[in-house]
Formats: sequence, structure tokens, C-alpha cells
Amino acid sequence: MIVSFAHFRRPLHVMAAAVAAMALSGEPAFAQSAPTPELEAAVQAVQRADQADADQYAPEPLAAARQTLAQAQAANAARDKKKALDFAQRAAVEADLARARSQEAVALAEVAQRQAEIADLQRQIGGEGKR
Repeated sequence: MIVSFAHFRRPLHVMAAAVAAMALSGEPAFAQSAPTPELEAAVQAVQRADQADADQYAPEPLAAARQTLAQAQAANAARDKKKALDFAQRAAVEADLARARSQEAVALAEVAQRQAEIADLQRQIGGEGKR
């Protein structure tokens, strides 16, 4: 079915004026708010935590960071700058915590491996001295 202008509920000149006003404002229709620097920083912090294998070593803080980041993005889309800023900063901190805990777990595993290697070498050296 072909839609004609007669089916629009508002008069055509009202719709044309609204489109013209949006074009003059420089903001595209139905556009989301541009991400703030804090929101971008939070996204990057979550990405760094992902790269540090926080899913495996620190899943709880990473999940909290992702949830808080989603809240920040929703607040930003709703143009609530204060809440968006608060949630973005909190998400960045939670993501940094997840990354730090993940790095700590990896470092502790490496230390344990090195200690096991040292103990093995000490046993080998001790066994050679008894011959």
C-alpha cells in the first residue's frame, strides 16, 4: 500500500518545521548524546580489564563494572549528565579493581610456579651432593 501525505496525523507544514528546526540545531534526529570523556574512560577501563583476563580471575568486580557502565550509558542517553558522570567514574574504578585483581592473581600464580621450580632445583642439587 502506498502511503500518502493525507495519512499523517499532523499537518505537513508542522512536520516540515520540526525537521527544519532539528537541521538548524545541528543535531541529527533521534541521535544519542555524544559520549563524555569520563564515559569513554570507563569503556576503556572495562576493555583493559577484559584484556587482563578479569573474566577468569576477577569476575565479580568486572560484572559490576559492566553493569555500572551500562547505567552510565543509559543516563547519558537520557541526558542526565550528573548521573552519567557518577556512573562512569564508578564503572572505571570497578574495572580498574577487576584488572588489578586479575593481575594480582596472575602474578601470584607465577610466583607459585617459580617457587615450585626452585624447590625442584634444590632437591636436584641436594640429591647430587649425596652421591
